[in-house]
Amino acid sequence: MSEGTFTGFPARAQATPIPNAFFARLLPELTDPAELGVTLYVFFLLHRKKGYPRFLTYGELAADATLASFLTRACADASVAQALRAVVDASLKRGVFLRLRVEHDGRQEELLFLNAPADRRALELVRSGRTDLGRALPEEAPEPRAPAPDLFALYEQNIGTLNPMVAEELAEAERLYPREWLEAAFREAAALNRRSWRYISRILERWAAEGPTYEKAGRDSADDFERRYLSGKYGRIIKR
Repeated sequence: MSEGTFTGFPARAQATPIPNAFFARLLPELTDPAELGVTLYVFFLLHRKKGYPRFLTYGELAADATLASFLTRACADASVAQALRAVVDASLKRGVFLRLRVEHDGRQEELLFLNAPADRRALELVRSGRTDLGRALPEEAPEPRAPAPDLFALYEQNIGTLNPMVAEELAEAERLYPREWLEAAFREAAALNRRSWRYISRILERWAAEGPTYEKAGRDSADDFERRYLSGKYGRIIKR
């Protein structure tokens, strides 16, 4: 077997954090090697950024020698500039990153933010002028309305960190149960601080057998919940 030029990772190597939802939800959609590579590299660059707000400019990406070297090999049928523009536009359309165009000292710049809660707030601070990075320019076309959070994002917002095993079970639950059931079950678990997928799945199983009772979700007391879910034939299962 031929040996590559990479000699291995050093001891105590620095690492770049990537949200679990990237692997569970986004990775299967990234069939273009160039888009996958650029997306991972942007995570790396954003992690190295200091201060707030955290963003990259399109100019920074265009001037990055490592990224240019990668795109030269990944997109042999296009120039680096063409390949980068296509990949960034695809990532924006997919919703991985968000863009804000600004003008400062007569020069226009394209700011790229990660599509995450803190970064969305930062973008709005810049857009509204509360953070002075230049005058926000209108988009060339109206941005599409943001979609409802996907099931994986809802889980991490309400329950906790997503792992691959839970991601598989969530995907199966999405096929089995209506979306409103899943959202209501998440709210029930979060409101009562019973933050586990196992707990949620038992609620869904009960609703599937006896019909949903989530109209009052988020408003019941703990005593109401005990009477409603922990009594009867499903009580011992849910308590586990």
